Formats: sequence, C-alpha cells, structure tokens
Amino acid sequence: MHPMLNIAIRAARKAGNHIAKSLETADKIEVSLKGENDFMTNINKDAEHVIIDTIKSSYPDHSIVAEESGLTAGKDDAVQWIIDPLDGTNNFVKGIPHFAVSIAVRINGKTEVACVYDPMLNELFTAQRGAGAQLNNARIRVKQLKDLQGTVLATGFPFKQKQHSESYFKIMSSLFTEVADFRRTGSPALDLCYLAANRVDGYFELGLKPWDLAAGDLIAREAGVILTDFAGGTDYMKSGNIVGSSARGVKNILRHIRENANEGMLK
Repeated sequence: MHPMLNIAIRAARKAGNHIAKSLETADKIEVSLKGENDFMTNINKDAEHVIIDTIKSSYPDHSIVAEESGLTAGKDDAVQWIIDPLDGTNNFVKGIPHFAVSIAVRINGKTEVACVYDPMLNELFTAQRGAGAQLNNARIRVKQLKDLQGTVLATGFPFKQKQHSESYFKIMSSLFTEVADFRRTGSPALDLCYLAANRVDGYFELGLKPWDLAAGDLIAREAGVILTDFAGGTDYMKSGNIVGSSARGVKNILRHIRENANEGMLK
C-alpha cells in the first residue's frame, strides 16, 4: 500500500469515529450557516483538525486544501492533500446516517491516492492510481451498460445554484422517461463510490467543489467509470458539473443534458 494512502486511511478513520461518536451527544452539535443553504457544524471543524494533525505528524511539509480552513501551504507544494472532513453535512445535521470523510492526495497535479470512509457503515473505499479501486479491500468495478433501461441514477439538486433549477428538472424529467429511478443521497463522495461499486448505475450533479470530488473521482475512475462535465469534456473538477457512468451510460445521460440544459450549465 502507498504510504500516503495508509496515512489517509488512518486520518479518515480517526475523523469518522469522532463524527459518529458526536451523534451520541447531538445536543452539543452547533450548526451555523456559511453560505446560502450551506451548513457547517463544530464537528466539521473538529474532524478537519483531526485529519490535518494526523497528516502533519507524518508529512509536516505537505500542502493541504480543506473545505473549512482552505489552503495551508507547505514547503513541499508538489504534494497537496484535499480534504472534505464531513461530506453530507446536511444529512449529519438532520441525523440521517449517510455521510463520509473524503481525503485525496495530489502529486504534481495528479491524484495518486484516495479514500472515502463511511463511519456509520464502517465502509472504506480506496484507490491508488493505476492499481484499481476497493471497498473494504475487495476489488470494485463498474458494470458496462447497454442503455439506461432499468437503471438507477444518483443525483443532487443544485441547492446552491437555484438559478439552474428549471433546466435541471427538465433534464431529470427527460431522463425519468428512460431510467427506472433516481437516488438523491446528499453525499457526492459516496455517490461516486456507490457508482464505482455498482450500487447506482450513473451519477450527475451540478456546482460541486474540488473537495467534494477529489477522492471519489479517483475511486470511480480506477473502477472503470467514465467521468465528464455537462458538455462531455474533462473539465469537471474546475466547473463542478459532473456526469459519470460506463461509456454508453455517460453517452445516454449527456444526450438528455444537451437537449435540456441551459447555456450556463454547459460551460
């Protein structure tokens, strides 16, 4: 195992255990609003500190990009850790047990290792570039689709970009005539991992941040998932607009997006 993946897993488990334990004293969870419809808790911050401390104890010179604290520059800026301490904060706030810790490591601009840990189910998704993806050390691989008949797609509503809601629901309405059903789980990191593990057959979402995507991106790609932006390009980490499935699945999802998206969604 890559030594940085080992540290990422240790950090994710420590943070995940802290998050899960905090639910036992839910009255001590402090919720604040950091943006429109964008919640944060004291537990997010605590978990982030746990992760950063664990990384810094082994790699004090590495740079870190974290959702709550932003960029912590290190002497070695060729290595960058990208952290989402609690992906699925709204679920956590509501007591819905579906959220995860997401950690990825980029070296010279390429994501080399990633882990996403669901503390409530004790499920650990991991990947190392060129070495495949695993769920609790068992290999996972995406299923090749012929078409969208009978499929279940994961998505997320653009609650931070409601100006796109009309076009977004047009896309969903169009897709709904072809697919079996949708899932809207509230955790992009887990959506990408569930896609990698064939728990859903495709995934699309609008307006995500790099820390939402970084770890799940590598896990999905190492499981054979094709990922694009809404225009069919590869700029999804920059735009935050992502589509994922097997090759034919992506092609079919993109057809519905192109027919119904507004211009701003395709940039």
